[in-house]
Amino acid sequence: MADAPARVAVPAAGLECTVTNRDVDLRLTVPAGRRLAIVGPNGAGKSTALALLAGHLRPDSGVVRIDGHVVSSPRAHLPAHRRRVVTLEQRPGLFPHLSSLDNVAYGPRARGVRRRDALARARTELDAVGCADLADRRPHQLSGGQAQRVALARALAVDPELVLLDEPLAALDVEVAPAIRRLLADRLTGRAVALVTHDPLDLWALADDVVVVLSGRAAQTGTVEQVLARPASDFGARLAGVSLVEGTIVDDDEVHTPAGDAVTGVRSEPADGWRSGGRAIATVDPRSVAIHAVGAPAGPGALAGSPGGPAGSPSDLDHSSAGPTSSPRNSWPARVVAVAPAGALTRVTAELRDGQRVDAEVTSRSAAELSLAPGSDVMLVVKAAQVALYPRP
Repeated sequence: MADAPARVAVPAAGLECTVTNRDVDLRLTVPAGRRLAIVGPNGAGKSTALALLAGHLRPDSGVVRIDGHVVSSPRAHLPAHRRRVVTLEQRPGLFPHLSSLDNVAYGPRARGVRRRDALARARTELDAVGCADLADRRPHQLSGGQAQRVALARALAVDPELVLLDEPLAALDVEVAPAIRRLLADRLTGRAVALVTHDPLDLWALADDVVVVLSGRAAQTGTVEQVLARPASDFGARLAGVSLVEGTIVDDDEVHTPAGDAVTGVRSEPADGWRSGGRAIATVDPRSVAIHAVGAPAGPGALAGSPGGPAGSPSDLDHSSAGPTSSPRNSWPARVVAVAPAGALTRVTAELRDGQRVDAEVTSRSAAELSLAPGSDVMLVVKAAQVALYPRP
């Protein structure tokens, strides 16, 4: 007897379409049971992606699919209220004239569930988000965090095929947001979710996969770990908290920038894609960057270092006025373009000779002693062991 063919998992949702007046030509997939974060700068196309999935926007070409079925195209369009898709936004959007219980029961009732059963389901969902005791309160009697909990209960009461999260924590106080983030992570486990966020904490807590959208196109996709470990764009690098420097491969562990500066580091993977003349990316943690003041007198005051990184301890670096020369370290001439104090630490952004930018996180005391300011000429010093190298995707 022949073996039965293997079942192919149908993605919960996906789109391959264009919206001409927004210059969006986007392809992305939300796998069944997984949570996809859609990230990118303002105006990149993130909100357009959510609007297409929700049914608030129709593509000029291509299709939108949910559970394997085409729900939107230039020729056919299933309206938002007929899709089993729910959206949680910054504002909970609860009906002000209804109690919390009736707000949550509204969805099942609108889908034909008997009132008694809808109320029973609403109580179950309120209890699951820790709001059973708030059933009789109206939205104006709820705190921001409580209202967002009730909104989540309302969203899940209709058993959606897809949950859309549009920065649901952005309007919450910093004291409240962590608890709601944990609740979302718990209640959305195993569900298909598309999440728009600017917060790296949301990526680690709420997402399995990431798509970086730039200028209306999907620039990079992968798991959270893959994208943040090997960002392929400046935006992805900022999201990961590192600086990105691009160049041409010249050796097993060396890349040259367009200006000819040598970047020596450690390859994260020693195999495919690494060849002389190919394009490569180096990422640098700002905490590992030390700053040498060009033309400064010799001594400890000639160098600003990070308090925590191996390359940031002044005692671990060459303090000569001629600049650092030790072979295991990178030394890049640069010019400071921004200085942003933040308490005991200061974020310094410096521009390399080819215009690429590298951030350094140094002590505010060191920044003051070196008189770092926009226009200052400096030398950036980074141990090779603190630089990750990988071929450009």
